[in-house]
Amino acid sequence: MTGKRIGYIRVSTTDQNPERQLENMPLDKKFIDYASAKSTDRPQLKAMLEFVREDDIVFVHSMDRLARNLRDLRNLVDTLVKKSIQIQFVKENLIFSGKDNAISNLMLSLMGAFAEFEYAFIRERQREGIEICKKKGKYPGRKTKLTNEKIEIIKNELQTRKSKTQIAIDLGISRFTLYRYLEKIK
Repeated sequence: MTGKRIGYIRVSTTDQNPERQLENMPLDKKFIDYASAKSTDRPQLKAMLEFVREDDIVFVHSMDRLARNLRDLRNLVDTLVKKSIQIQFVKENLIFSGKDNAISNLMLSLMGAFAEFEYAFIRERQREGIEICKKKGKYPGRKTKLTNEKIEIIKNELQTRKSKTQIAIDLGISRFTLYRYLEKIK
């Protein structure tokens, strides 16, 4: 009996297009996450891990789409192959089935380590760039959600019996943001 062909796709933001990953690949089912790979706490990854069965093949565009660090990558691959599920990384042209040889395992470790190193390097360059811009006064930081007009609305709303939760909802902000502004007002 042959298993199903399952696709796992991950993009970091909803602005990114997941269609280029596993494009034109015949799949029985796709799981698409719009989340960072920093954590394995991704809803579609969990759903995929619960869905797959023995003899299924999981296709992932590349290793960095599945995990950002070597430990998570190894854990996810090991979890799948222990269930007799194959995993194929399309870009790297690597397949893991549990019957892998030493070279395959070495390649997984090396490629995973390089992906982790590359991610750390990108983050470091990003931090350096932000620091340079801050020194030049060109990094504005996050834009404030509340204008002076909205702060006046908060002041007026506080005079009524409306709850702070309702005020936050009306302004389209979180209660935490409201409390931060209340500290500034005082």
